[in-house]
Amino acid sequence: MLARARAVNPPLARPPGGVYSEIVATPLDRTPMALDFLSPLHKASRQITVYLESRTRELGLSPLEGHVLTYLRSYSPASIRDLVRVFGIKQSTFTSLLDRLEQAGYARRTINPDDRRSFLVHITERGSGLAGRITRLLQSLEDDIRERVQGRDVRGFQAVMRAVDEITHVRLRDR
Repeated sequence: MLARARAVNPPLARPPGGVYSEIVATPLDRTPMALDFLSPLHKASRQITVYLESRTRELGLSPLEGHVLTYLRSYSPASIRDLVRVFGIKQSTFTSLLDRLEQAGYARRTINPDDRRSFLVHITERGSGLAGRITRLLQSLEDDIRERVQGRDVRGFQAVMRAVDEITHVRLRDR
């Protein structure tokens, strides 16, 4: 707000001769940022989350809890450190999420035999069954998307995702 006010009404400065003059201010760039890749990826991620919220709520989960269960179905047991890195949330937030999954009987924590100061998270049979239902929901969404795009579009999307991977050099999981 202050920067905008200065751009509209630039302050006066006293030059060495003592006479006030107007300072020329550079107007703030208010042009919307038109990102060709990042904006659509962010928007799609948010749309998918909103789409899944009602569907996972019917199962008694948040989309993030469902995502964790489907991840654990493939990669259980996983260390909390790895899960925090993969999902990009604070450890305290993740601990609360795991508490809920454990209370519901979907996951359990055990002491990591390789590092007794940390835990491994395992999916339970009940959690695996629920993760299967969520996976079918996700597969149905994928199928609906695939019906609306051509093979070359899928290849183009995969090329963009490879470029993101190559440029960022970020590995979110070890295995």
